[in-house]
Amino acid sequence: MAKTEEYIRKPEWLKIKLNTNESYKGLKKMMREKNLHTVCEEARCPNIHECWAVRKTATFMILGDTCTRGCRFCAVKTGLPNELDWGEPERVADSVEQMGLKHVVITAVARDDLKDGGSEVFAETIRAVRRKNPVTTIEVLPSDMSGTPENLDILMEARPNILNHNIETVERLTPRVRARAKYRRSLDFLQYSKELHPDIPTKSSLMVGLGETKEEIIQAMDDLRAHDVDIMTIGQYLQPTKKHLKVQRYYTPEEFAELKEIAMTKGFSHCESGPLVRSSYHADEQVNEAQVQMEASKYQ
Repeated sequence: MAKTEEYIRKPEWLKIKLNTNESYKGLKKMMREKNLHTVCEEARCPNIHECWAVRKTATFMILGDTCTRGCRFCAVKTGLPNELDWGEPERVADSVEQMGLKHVVITAVARDDLKDGGSEVFAETIRAVRRKNPVTTIEVLPSDMSGTPENLDILMEARPNILNHNIETVERLTPRVRARAKYRRSLDFLQYSKELHPDIPTKSSLMVGLGETKEEIIQAMDDLRAHDVDIMTIGQYLQPTKKHLKVQRYYTPEEFAELKEIAMTKGFSHCESGPLVRSSYHADEQVNEAQVQMEASKYQ
């Protein structure tokens, strides 16, 4: 492991091919015209060109662009958020319709300033998207909403097709990596979602390269399965700016393949694992596979 004050050179497999074709440019223009935010841009996702230009998918970020937390891995800006924009759900729904999306991911900044954690806007966004896009599957990726069950009740009443909440890192590193978040609270959040609606798949994501051990990664897998999580994604942490946590090491594609194999033996219905994998990467494929698996399990 490199010393924390040193920077490690990025390996070849992390070099990204940019694709700014007309699909990418058109999508970016539409986002600006509708005053919408995407986590693809705000969090500097390495897959933005593939998703926008080739797959024509995007992850909408609602509740503004300012987060009340300051996680040391995340590039989304931190501060005091603006007032809620109740026109946002309809604009998201219109954009999904314009793009012709078969699957949409809706995430948000953490809003600890709101009693409901933003759950009402989440729920209304789900309902608006479904009204205008009845065949589009909807994935939501909320914060832990302070671990308040009533907030998750409101969100899940709108019945998204998949509930995604990220543990982000292993238990030992959580206090250092995730501001105001708790590892066990995230697990309980995922478990409660499954208890509310057993038929809705749950999903979580883990970043590697922050100093965790292989044993800790495997323990995180076991913890997720113990809380009935169906889908897992594993990706390489990339330092967004010099102010953020440094990369401790880069995992090879072969190591990611091995982690996927281990995850699948644990009983996940799907695991996406790779250097550039992020929580929403190939999300449309994940929800379809999870639903097929859940249907099949009824007859076993």
